[in-house]
Amino acid sequence: MLLLVSHDLFFGSKITGTAQALGLKLQVAGTCAGAVAAVQAGEFQAILLDLTLPQLQIETFVSALPTPRPEIVAFGPHVETALFEAARQAGCELVLPRSKFSATLPELLGKYVT
Repeated sequence: MLLLVSHDLFFGSKITGTAQALGLKLQVAGTCAGAVAAVQAGEFQAILLDLTLPQLQIETFVSALPTPRPEIVAFGPHVETALFEAARQAGCELVLPRSKFSATLPELLGKYVT
């Protein structure tokens, strides 16, 4: 199962639709607290993290996740280079501009199909 952490309903529906087409289960959390609670309660292969989530403190979020934690695939606006670096430093395994994340979504999610 995958966890999408995003407040963007429009973009989230694209991710949800792609996951469903691949036969993947996807849960959505609209807040960091909701995402941490979901990970504590369930087993997820990966977290798809929208770096534009309001009030996201990337280091705090990653450190609040239980260990071992799912892989984190973070995405956001390509102009936010400092935010991308902060996500990498916090431990996100993959950090992509939203355009590349969107363009490669079927391939990215396809690696979680079992």
